[in-house]
Amino acid sequence: MAENTTVKKKKAKRIVPKGQLHIKATFNNTIVTVTDNKGEVIASSSAGACGFRGSKKGTAYAAQVASEKVLTTVKQTNSLNVVDVYINGIGQGRDAAIRAAMTIGIDVESITDKTGVPHGGVRPRKVRHP
Repeated sequence: MAENTTVKKKKAKRIVPKGQLHIKATFNNTIVTVTDNKGEVIASSSAGACGFRGSKKGTAYAAQVASEKVLTTVKQTNSLNVVDVYINGIGQGRDAAIRAAMTIGIDVESITDKTGVPHGGVRPRKVRHP
């Protein structure tokens, strides 16, 4: 029997001194993604991926742990030093994820809130007829 052996090339680690930190903070989870300035994903993590389950995923501590996990790996492998932060959502992990970046030693250059604002609202109830 002939075995098909394919040699997998190791992906080259890109040096990204400046990038973007995208934080999606919902009530149930917090997703932290680090991208370069073009928007190509370098690394990502979430509270669920860090071992938190159920209602604990939506806490500020879980967001801090997820943010620390992804930022330490990116700082070591890609030598990231400066980030622009983009926040989406209204969960508890908004501030905790940014503070985690500062404690690791990554400079936060700007903070932009991309949370959607409703314009028009939901459809009103039908008129009650007596």
